[in-house]
Amino acid sequence: MLSKRSARPECGSCAETGSVPSSWTPKRFHRVQRVARDHSKAFAHAAPVPQASSQFLVTATVSKTLAERIEDLLPQTQCTKCGYPACRPYAEAIAAGEANYNQCPPGGAEGIARLAALLGKPVIPLDVTHGEERPRPLAVIDENVCIGCTLCMQACPVDAIVGAAKQMHTVIAELCTGCDLCVPPCPVDCIAMVPATGERTGWDAWSQEDADAARARHDRRTVRLERERAAAEARASARQASRAAQAQEPQEAQKAQTAEAMQPATQAAPAAADDPEAKKRAIIQAALERARKKKEEMAKLGAGPKNTAHVSAAVQAQIDAAEERRRRLGLNDDDNAPRSDDGDKPA
Repeated sequence: MLSKRSARPECGSCAETGSVPSSWTPKRFHRVQRVARDHSKAFAHAAPVPQASSQFLVTATVSKTLAERIEDLLPQTQCTKCGYPACRPYAEAIAAGEANYNQCPPGGAEGIARLAALLGKPVIPLDVTHGEERPRPLAVIDENVCIGCTLCMQACPVDAIVGAAKQMHTVIAELCTGCDLCVPPCPVDCIAMVPATGERTGWDAWSQEDADAARARHDRRTVRLERERAAAEARASARQASRAAQAQEPQEAQKAQTAEAMQPATQAAPAAADDPEAKKRAIIQAALERARKKKEEMAKLGAGPKNTAHVSAAVQAQIDAAEERRRRLGLNDDDNAPRSDDGDKPA
């Protein structure tokens, strides 16, 4: 029978109960404790395991240029009253020292104060040569008078006017910035600027949310116009290339015809040498040419042919047969062909 000491479970059950087996000596137990303590020190130097991802988020701060920070403080009406085509060019001019910071009537006194604080300069009055601070207006189109010319749509910097050519136009009130740019191009004077904010002026009549939305619409419009301009230029270039190609085709054809006409007759000699029929026609043509020259020389000397009168039927048959052979060979020549009615027949 086993004793109680030998029957006691070791290792596995000891790890669960935290007890030490009786068979372990004090020296062995101290060595295990020292090894465990060394391992705990090693893990103490390891990198901590993150418990939550939010503890390790890094916030990146993108620094803006001075022109961008100035633009953020402008009302983004894109009215051009400052003397620049949009709010962004005006902000760049202020940052470069080319424009003063009191040229924005829609921003008013509060806008000047904001810019002065950013630039570290004193607050100055609005330059009234660029306009006066006023309640924000809203463009209203008299739809009974509108002729659908689309000029106001092209002038609106934030795409707040909808319509089509020769159709009625209308203004989306929530998108209108009151820039007045749609009024001058209207040929029938059917657009009126109506105050829409009561006594509130400047930034009191306009919010940062409105400014951000107007800026986004203006940026989208700028990108769209650039895309349409590039497409129009590409179409124009394609049309010019097509017209140039069409104009060049007749010239190329004429050049080809001229080159063919200017080819020397000697280029056909190799082909004629290889073709028996062509060689035969060339020999006959050369003989006819010699006969013609001889006849001309005899006519000059007054010694014309003497066998042209009273040609017998047999001789005429021979002449007709020869003429038929010449026709089959394609050697008919009005100057060289024998004629039965003028008496100029070969023997």
